Amino acid sequence: MSKEGEMDVIKSQPFTQLRRQDRAVQDETWIEDFLVKAPYGILAMAIDNQPYAKPNLFTFDPLRRAIYLHTADEGRTIENIRINPMVCFTVAEIGRLLPAERARGFSVEYASVVVFGLARVLEDSDERLHGLNLLMRKYAPHLQPDTDYRAVKASELEGTAVYRIDVTGWSGKRKQAETNFPGAYNFKK
Repeated sequence: MSKEGEMDVIKSQPFTQLRRQDRAVQDETWIEDFLVKAPYGILAMAIDNQPYAKPNLFTFDPLRRAIYLHTADEGRTIENIRINPMVCFTVAEIGRLLPAERARGFSVEYASVVVFGLARVLEDSDERLHGLNLLMRKYAPHLQPDTDYRAVKASELEGTAVYRIDVTGWSGKRKQAETNFPGAYNFKK
C-alpha cells in the first residue's frame, strides 16, 4: 500500500479507535479517575504540519468534562491554541517490566488515557480563577488559601493564560500481568 493509501486508512479511523481492543478500557469512571490522579500530562498540538508536545501540570474537572491548564499569556503554546484549537492530551504510567525469552517479547504493564478535544483560552475571570483554584487543590491540597498562601485574585490574572480542553473523545488502555509473572521487575535507573 502506498503512503497516500496508508494515510487515507488512518484518516478514516476514529481518533479514539484502539488497535489492541483487548487492552481497551471502556469504563468511563476509570478514565475519569485516571485523569484525576495523574500527576502531569503531555499536550500535543500542530501548526502548519509541525507537531509540538509539551509536558503540563493540569487538572480534570469531571463535572465539566474538561481539563484546565495554565501558561504564560504569550508564547508558542497560547499562540498555537489560538491558531489551531484541536489538541491531544495524554497521561500514562508504567508498571512492572515483563521479560521474555526473546527481546521482541519483552513488554511492560501500563495504563494510559488519550484525550482529544478543543482548547479554549479563557477570557472570563471567574472561570480562570476556577481553573487556577482547581490546580491549587490538586497540587497543594495540604495548603489553605489565604492561610498558607495568598489566594489568586482576579486583579492578579494579568500575564497568566488559563485554558480549558473541552473533551470531544477519549480512550483508555491498560495492560496488567498476573501477580506472579516470571521475572517481572520494576524499572530502576
